[in-house]
Amino acid sequence: MPCRILVADDHAVVRAGLRTLLESRPGWQVCAEAANGREAVELAGKLKPDVAVLDIGMPLLNGIEATRQIRQVSPETEVLILTMHDSEQMVQKVYEAGARGYILKDVADSTLISAVRCCAGTNRSPPRAWPRASGTPARTARNPSNAAKGCAAC
Repeated sequence: MPCRILVADDHAVVRAGLRTLLESRPGWQVCAEAANGREAVELAGKLKPDVAVLDIGMPLLNGIEATRQIRQVSPETEVLILTMHDSEQMVQKVYEAGARGYILKDVADSTLISAVRCCAGTNRSPPRAWPRASGTPARTARNPSNAAKGCAAC
């Protein structure tokens, strides 16, 4: 299934790495890259990607506010937040903004493909946090008592 992805991070090397990882999947295309939150919102409104992968700590507009605005200008775009911040409060803020998922940068190499697949597929999963580097699943913000499950159902 074709998938168009917007990548937003203020570090060019991170964007390049994400592009390489994501475009290694057949039919997946990084349709745009943004270096800040405002640019991400503008590109999402113009290009209407299937998925936007956003860093939480970007200049001009952080990932949480960019998520809110992307969901307004492109409601069909699912947002994944990529961050190094591992806290339940941050997870809650991410989901309240309308993001579909929360991925820690230290495990993104092993979880990002599954997360994008879950967001872009026709069998979309509920919002969730992907496992921590320790192997302990992060709990979802909408149902903190349930640990996030694997992505096998996607």
